[in-house]
Amino acid sequence: MNDPKKKLVMNWSGGKDSALALHYLQQQNGFEITSLLTSVNSQHDRISMHGVRRSLLEKQASAIAILLNILEVPGELSMQDYDRLMKSKMNEIKEQDITHAAFGDIFLEDLRQYREQKLNEIDIKAVFPLWKRDTAQLVREFIALGFKTITVCVNEKFLDDSFVGRIIDEKFLADLPSTVDPCGENGEFHTFVFDGPIFSKPIEFAVGEKVKRTFESAENASWNNTFWYCDLEG
Repeated sequence: MNDPKKKLVMNWSGGKDSALALHYLQQQNGFEITSLLTSVNSQHDRISMHGVRRSLLEKQASAIAILLNILEVPGELSMQDYDRLMKSKMNEIKEQDITHAAFGDIFLEDLRQYREQKLNEIDIKAVFPLWKRDTAQLVREFIALGFKTITVCVNEKFLDDSFVGRIIDEKFLADLPSTVDPCGENGEFHTFVFDGPIFSKPIEFAVGEKVKRTFESAENASWNNTFWYCDLEG
């Protein structure tokens, strides 16, 4: 008799790494993916950090046919407040007999340890389908699988505004400085996935204006806090 599938929540940013991680999980067939968990800034009604509109997030979930589970966060909050809100959300999720949480992280050890530590506190196991994969190979596999994604946010420390609002293809990868990870794993850029094997149909959107934003960071003065965003309308 086959073992029952483990119930899992997918931490969903709307970007390429979480999309590819979800694709891998669907191919493994060992998990029942119960929902896509996304943090949404309630002040701006957009995905936290990525700046993608809630309406486009909802279109993604509909095309993937997986329930969307939103964590509402205020416009400005400390890391301690974020941890508190996330722990409360994860405790709600655990009550649904969910035992695992998946992430699209690739090689940042401190981030993995942070996630595992927080989940261990509530007895949920972390899953990392992309862990330690070569990022240059990974992004090309992503493209070869038929995924399509556009950059929605770039860190000015690493990239100028010409890189935001671009489709990730071979030309984009060739234009990246050698100091930038091909998957943007160090936070160099963030993306919105609008087509691929996990979608029943492409996500329709229009490319809007570019906006430069600088965030205050009292907790970490060394954190680079200036970003270019490309607004997507849809």
